[in-house]
Amino acid sequence: MNHYSNGNWKSSQGDPTEIKRFVGNASDYPQEKNFLEAFDIPEMIEDYLFELEIRNYSRNTIKTYRSIINNFHKFLMDEKELYDERQVLRGFKRYIRYLKREKNVSQNYIYLVTVVVKKFFEFGGIHLLEEVKTPKRTKSLPKSLNEEEVKSLINALDTQDPVDSSSTTSESLKLRNKLILALLYSSGLRVSELVTLQINHVDLEERTLRIRGKGEKDRIVLFDDTTKVMIEDFLEKRTSDSEYLFVNRSGNHLTPRYVQMMIKDYARVAGIKKKVTPHILRHSFATHLLKNGVDIRAIQQLLGHSNLSTTQIYTSVDMETLKNVYDRAKLH
Repeated sequence: MNHYSNGNWKSSQGDPTEIKRFVGNASDYPQEKNFLEAFDIPEMIEDYLFELEIRNYSRNTIKTYRSIINNFHKFLMDEKELYDERQVLRGFKRYIRYLKREKNVSQNYIYLVTVVVKKFFEFGGIHLLEEVKTPKRTKSLPKSLNEEEVKSLINALDTQDPVDSSSTTSESLKLRNKLILALLYSSGLRVSELVTLQINHVDLEERTLRIRGKGEKDRIVLFDDTTKVMIEDFLEKRTSDSEYLFVNRSGNHLTPRYVQMMIKDYARVAGIKKKVTPHILRHSFATHLLKNGVDIRAIQQLLGHSNLSTTQIYTSVDMETLKNVYDRAKLH
């Protein structure tokens, strides 16, 4: 029994093409009731998101799920006829059409909306979208930078002052930002992992970082000798007593948005025309490891992927590498 409503929706017996009605089990339950009256959707949303938090879903994932479900709920509130399962199903399909036509969203977003709403309904014991097929996602390979572009990005401001060059902290800002770029690339960190990285999770002797990743799973990642020297220099000049490695002027850890905008500025100074994001640096890290012969399962461990198939999406091999591998194979 669904505890969110005064009764359950039931399918009528007989011809499966017949319109399905929902009726309540309780004696005082109306024979016909609007879907939004039968179920307390706002309460269900809060309970569902609370469940996701318990399951250690990331903050960003929960925020995305909340937005998707709330937007769908608002759309349904403008629908007048939601008195049987077919009408609710049509309401969902109209919402998908609205997203495509009016909001011009991507195919991958349509996929995400379908998955999230179906999961949410299933959580509430509402089995109305079972016949809805999950749309295919577009599988475009993530872009990556080549080694020279990464080098020019990290060193972009070596000969220039940052915007606030009049500040006495301009040099420390340059050092901090350069280290951020170096770590994102040399360790393949997610931006959310980078901004919450704590000093006591840095092992300079072993050149490792202990990272708390998605699903609250810990993993160990590496950094190179050049990055080690940068970390030592940064820690020596650092004045904050925060537990976080990277902080703003207020002593709080940086936000992902700040890092994204900072990278964009550095890419502009470096003259890189490609879109550059923290994720692209992470992808470049994986691609360059693969190109240099590192086993994909080792890359999977460094990236913190549960499934190898995810790593395979992140790693693309350029044509020159493929040609070299092909020629070494001596097929003829």
